[in-house]
Amino acid sequence: MAIASLVSRVTGFLRQIVLVGVLGLGLVNSSYTVSNNLPNIIYELLIGGVLSSVLIPLLVRAQTEDEDGGDTYTRRLLTLAGSALLLATVVAMVAAPLITSIYVGAADDAATGPLTTAFAYLLLPQIFFYGLGALFGAILNSRGVFGPFAWAPVLNNVVVLLVLGVFVLIPGEISIDPVRMGEPKLLVLGLGTTLGIVVQAAVLIPAMRRIGFRYKPTWGWDRRLTETGGLALWVVGYVLIGQIGLVVTTNVAIAASPGGPATYTNAWLLLQVPYGILGVSMLTALMPRMSRAAAEGRTADVVADLALGSRLSAVFLVPISALITVFGTPIALALFAWDADNVPGAQVLGSALAVSAFGLLPYAITMLQLRVFYALADSRTPTLVQVFTVGVKIPMLLLAGAVLPPEQVVLGLAAANSASFVFGAVLGQFLLRRRLGPLPTLEVLGTMASVTVAALLGTFVAFGVVTLLPLPAGWSAPATAWTSLVVALIVAAPAMLAAMKLLRVKEVDGVVDRFSRLAARVIPRRGSGA
Repeated sequence: MAIASLVSRVTGFLRQIVLVGVLGLGLVNSSYTVSNNLPNIIYELLIGGVLSSVLIPLLVRAQTEDEDGGDTYTRRLLTLAGSALLLATVVAMVAAPLITSIYVGAADDAATGPLTTAFAYLLLPQIFFYGLGALFGAILNSRGVFGPFAWAPVLNNVVVLLVLGVFVLIPGEISIDPVRMGEPKLLVLGLGTTLGIVVQAAVLIPAMRRIGFRYKPTWGWDRRLTETGGLALWVVGYVLIGQIGLVVTTNVAIAASPGGPATYTNAWLLLQVPYGILGVSMLTALMPRMSRAAAEGRTADVVADLALGSRLSAVFLVPISALITVFGTPIALALFAWDADNVPGAQVLGSALAVSAFGLLPYAITMLQLRVFYALADSRTPTLVQVFTVGVKIPMLLLAGAVLPPEQVVLGLAAANSASFVFGAVLGQFLLRRRLGPLPTLEVLGTMASVTVAALLGTFVAFGVVTLLPLPAGWSAPATAWTSLVVALIVAAPAMLAAMKLLRVKEVDGVVDRFSRLAARVIPRRGSGA
């Protein structure tokens, strides 16, 4: 699963790089980005969050309790959920102009609304296939089959990369004055992106057959769905409140600049890469342990895993945050400035990345706290924390749009988003202390402080070395940026590791010991060969 997550993130990241290279960071990319987020938003509201916290336990329970191993229950769930998804997809497509107007608001550019709506008609069918794929994945995961669902997004990314290749080969540009729904490039980009989600769901069907599941429509209700209705409603509320913050963010960004949403989204996606690889893998390992401990009443073990997860998050993510803060602009230039026209947009994106990197650890802590509440069968508290987090964020978003110059508004939005996670993590820790009793907060803060000192030392050393590099003046922006990043990483990584070792951060002992054993095996071999 960790390998699949890594490959998925890498290919998804490559997809974003190619997308920016093809569409730039202006109006077309922003309209596409807003519309492409809509199916995922609606899917999350309908079933996504519920799947992660409610439906998988229900499937496992049915497999344990029912004489047929839960097959009838699973078919009934697929029939009801599939019908609801199909209805929601049709309604969303009919209401596409209204939905897009919520997110783009009164945009200054007259083409923003029509182009976003045109993309929405082509992309909203993804709702049905997102949900179907998630249901297939839940069924597979409940039966101990994890690989196909973990790898399916990789295939989706490959399909979209091929679609972008076809898009480039088609002559002309997407017309924005006027927007023409039947334009070939518009159809290829929109329908091709939807095809990726169709393939992502369809590739799971052979795996479903391999576990012996055969689908046939089965109607009816099951009391176990009723019992968890309240829990599911709180999860839906959590997702809905988060979307209120996204609506405000998108409206403020697009009012400041047509390319604002694309810049903000890409900066957030870049921050998600280290969390997706390190944070999600850690949660995957800790969640079953915490759930089992909570179910058995072993509160001390839940607290221990919460503390462990917080410390590991700090060790993994604080050094990355420090590097992103200092080298945010080179990162964006290295990835998105291959076309000279994209250099100004990449510089703004890099600045947004740098000013928001401090939120990476608080975000990871918040996600960990959420999993602890779910392990305790409490979906109400995470929703209340979400209300507080979004309630803190919205005034900061509006303030950024009101006081900052248009070219800096997206920086304020990115910083406000990260700051809101700081407030959310503090509240979550307070509520967990009330629920679980005393927490080793001081121990966790001590680890965070030591790692922060080590990360700053390593980053400053790397910055000094990069500043003194005699790079040729005639190099392109990406070449200079890549060279700077490679040198910075080579210098910073061992410096940070050594500093954490000197500061006695025990979580790095395993890494240092492993490198020491590897060196001990390699050096004698070289000596004997000589």
